[in-house]
Amino acid sequence: MPRSTLPTPSGLKPPPKHAPRRLRTDADLRALQRMMTHALLQPLTADDELAPRWRDGRPMAEVAAEFIKPNDRLSSFERLQIYARGYWFRVIDGVYEDHPGLRALLGDKKFSALVRAYLAKYPSRSFTMRNLSSRLPQFIREAPRWTAPRTALAHAVARFEWAQTIAFDAAALPVLTAAEIARTPPARLRLGLQPYVSLLAVDWPVDDYVMAVKTRDALRREASHAVEHGPRPAARKKIPLPRRRRVFIVVHRYPHRLYYKRVDSAGFKILTALAAGRTLARAVAAAGRGVTPRQVGEWFATWMELGWFCRR
Repeated sequence: MPRSTLPTPSGLKPPPKHAPRRLRTDADLRALQRMMTHALLQPLTADDELAPRWRDGRPMAEVAAEFIKPNDRLSSFERLQIYARGYWFRVIDGVYEDHPGLRALLGDKKFSALVRAYLAKYPSRSFTMRNLSSRLPQFIREAPRWTAPRTALAHAVARFEWAQTIAFDAAALPVLTAAEIARTPPARLRLGLQPYVSLLAVDWPVDDYVMAVKTRDALRREASHAVEHGPRPAARKKIPLPRRRRVFIVVHRYPHRLYYKRVDSAGFKILTALAAGRTLARAVAAAGRGVTPRQVGEWFATWMELGWFCRR
């Protein structure tokens, strides 16, 4: 990749011009760590090999020799390539696992290009693989060329699939009981939503689409496992793209399993207002005039049973 087109990893300090010859100080160690980090984060070539040139145009073999020793079988470049491939293959696989719907929407080739471009711009900066896709919806908006002409739908699917990750393992706070809620007048009461609850207003029924993709893939895996010898399993059945339709989805877990629940527009407005810090009275008023007290009571009974509310 030419120097002029190398992506700059977001939020990382630039590497030193040369690796330190000796580690005499903490600053030397930090410089070496930055050198290694940038070497690993530099995108692989189309053949999944280490880029032949460093960021400043020098041969990568020359740069690798500054901080990696060769051995009797592998050069410095080859040893660095093993680590770079290990990093890239693992994080790419992590994003693949988190986004079956987006992969089905774009196709394997286009999805692979998106993931590599995304990780080049936003490499992992967390101790856990869980956060790999946290900025993928943002990146799709920033660089629509990777998902065109279905960028808007791809963004909606990516948001939905990231919300599932949040629902799976985000924190759970103590649930508010009806007795606790009754102690404060509605005009002063503010309810928090559990950290694992995500509210999505999207222009496609992405929940149905992603569920159809997962069901198809699960059935195909079962068929593959059942046939140890014989014809190859049939090609994956293509899932029809969802038709444009405004839907309101709450992604959550209960008690330890992932769920997503549709709500109507008025209920969604109430939940959104509560999440924004509005009082209970103002949040209910945000639903509009057509909502009856009975409807609100039924909604809150369901939401409280699901454990969505906690202290702010």
